[in-house]
Amino acid sequence: MVFKRLLGSLGVGGPTVDTVLDPGAALPGGPLSGQVHLRGGSADFDIEHITLELIARVEVEHEEGESEGGIVFERFTVAGGFRLAEGEERAVPFTVTLPWETPVTELYGQPLGVVLGVRTELSVAGAKDKGDLDPLTVRPLPAQEAVLEAFGRLGFGFRSADLEYGRIHGTGQTLPFYQEIELTPAPRYAHTINEIEVTFLAHPGGMEVVLEADKRGGLFSGGHDALTRFAVGHQDVRDWNTEVDGWVRQLVEHRAAHTTHSGYGHADSYGHHHGDHHDGHRSGPGMGTAIAAGAAGLAVGVAGGMIAAEVVDEIGDAFEDEDEGDEG
Repeated sequence: MVFKRLLGSLGVGGPTVDTVLDPGAALPGGPLSGQVHLRGGSADFDIEHITLELIARVEVEHEEGESEGGIVFERFTVAGGFRLAEGEERAVPFTVTLPWETPVTELYGQPLGVVLGVRTELSVAGAKDKGDLDPLTVRPLPAQEAVLEAFGRLGFGFRSADLEYGRIHGTGQTLPFYQEIELTPAPRYAHTINEIEVTFLAHPGGMEVVLEADKRGGLFSGGHDALTRFAVGHQDVRDWNTEVDGWVRQLVEHRAAHTTHSGYGHADSYGHHHGDHHDGHRSGPGMGTAIAAGAAGLAVGVAGGMIAAEVVDEIGDAFEDEDEGDEG
């Protein structure tokens, strides 16, 4: 769905902007293409620049609790320096490259409840307007999908996904937030862990896979979090079921020693996963029920009415507070 708005700073008669992304889901680190459609107003206008902003809806934890807000995590200037004549219609094509750490919004075509948007900023005669907001759909990289599919084949189920503001210590994270994909444990691990959180930190040479387990407490001990990370190459060919099962066993055992990992890179255990915060977990609306995973891999469940169309329809509302903050 496209959201159109007059250039508010110029009032009635100003140009309008309508950005249309090419069909299909994008990939982290891959191209994002589309066209910015401009329609001239009641006079000629000098277009100084057209800028695309990538926005994510993230969770922020603070002393008062937890809140959500929009955050711009990349900007691209795709055109500018031309005059838009009165009533003129012009299409400006663009292709930009998404950051490697761009979160995944869908898995096997099903939405995860993560909200990303592309907002178009039009600058005319020194006045700026953030006048067009469109949903951005991102699917996993092949290596990310292979890891998630292996979790599914091992009996893990999808619980929820969210974006957390903060940094993971000891990693090469570049964005100011990271994605957590929360999984219910496979039956063989259900007695030792409550859930596993998977975070992918991709980069041009591969990706870090960060795993955190919420471990169950024993009769005389409370539960606690265990965490480890692993390095994977984009073109790695592995027995992913065996690989991922080994990761989980290492995580459950919570080894503190650094160990050499076969193939690309290494595996190790390190400090606190969530930077300066994190004590709780959120189950996204409509995503609270784990769905059994079959031979096709990890399945995504939609139990409470959140469907893809709603994610698209409500993206404007999702960023409403963030927009008001900009205007203020």
